[in-house]
Amino acid sequence: MKKLKVGVIGLGEVAQIIHLPILESLSECYEIAAICDISPGLVQWAGSRYGVHQQYTDALELVKQSDLDAIFILNSNEYHTTCAIAAIGQKKHVFIEKPMTMTQQEADAIIKARDEHGVKVMVGYMRRYAPAFTQAAQDVRDMGRIQYAVIRGIIGMNHFFTNQTSTVHRFTDIPSEAAIERKTISQRLMKQAIGEVPQEIYNAYSLLLGLGSHDISAMRELIGVPNRVVSAVQWQGGSCMAATFEYDGFYATYETGLDQNRRFDAHIEVFGSTKQLKIQYNTPYIRHLPTTLHVGETVGEAYEERVHRPTFKDPYTIEMEIFHESITQDKSLKTTPEDYKQDLTIFKMMVDQMLITYKPQ
Repeated sequence: MKKLKVGVIGLGEVAQIIHLPILESLSECYEIAAICDISPGLVQWAGSRYGVHQQYTDALELVKQSDLDAIFILNSNEYHTTCAIAAIGQKKHVFIEKPMTMTQQEADAIIKARDEHGVKVMVGYMRRYAPAFTQAAQDVRDMGRIQYAVIRGIIGMNHFFTNQTSTVHRFTDIPSEAAIERKTISQRLMKQAIGEVPQEIYNAYSLLLGLGSHDISAMRELIGVPNRVVSAVQWQGGSCMAATFEYDGFYATYETGLDQNRRFDAHIEVFGSTKQLKIQYNTPYIRHLPTTLHVGETVGEAYEERVHRPTFKDPYTIEMEIFHESITQDKSLKTTPEDYKQDLTIFKMMVDQMLITYKPQ
């Protein structure tokens, strides 16, 4: 098996809890050969912990390292496009955490660069690689006409889970001007994506890019892209949302929000005439909590309920195994930049409906 040398850009919470440990565990597939973060202290810590000697605080320098096969882009959303295009320009394959970009124009730029240089680009939608999800996707195709669907993602803040289960290293050595630069870039990209809108709508769009992209991406694979967004509203300053989607012959409802409750309530439920399927997710910040598939079905005179727990193997690991296979065996990917663009289209449709019903809070 070919071992890929990878560079990791962004060493924050998700990299420390998820990506770095999994890359280390998949030692037959990957070697962490370079790391980068804006925090020098974090770079030094990760380099010592994972035995990585090639250390950078400038991502654009890391991607020039000639022996790297692939780059994992795990830093802040605002810098994804710059890092991805720089890596692709060096003929490096790219794994990029969601949201891939904040705008359609950025997504198009990544696609153009990828096609010009002939590399793989994978978007990190790990929920769609959970075995319970892939089983549900097949079951939905087999169940016949859909009557209704519910998509839900209401969760407590990430630190509610990480504080009790992980040690996340943070340093106070990030240059002060970096926070100003990040905010400036974010504001520019937000306006490019959805125009001049009230702050609550920007907040809602940011939530869709983060938490919502998981929900909508999985929804698309299960039941397709909606014909239109019938309605969409936000409240609590953009931290809560609800929407109704129109499909051929049925509707789907979506609800999402952040609160102060220490639980993770994320699921997708699809209803047929005699069968319903529910994919239940748990927080990804505690690895190996299983994703389960709940089935309720009328069979003859009886109603049956069953739960499938295919594996304890976390979907992040499966996702990284598939990324390795896509490169070493030239296999196609399902979570591509083109696939991601569909989420941005739906988000913009939702924002347009939110503006129709907007009332200053």
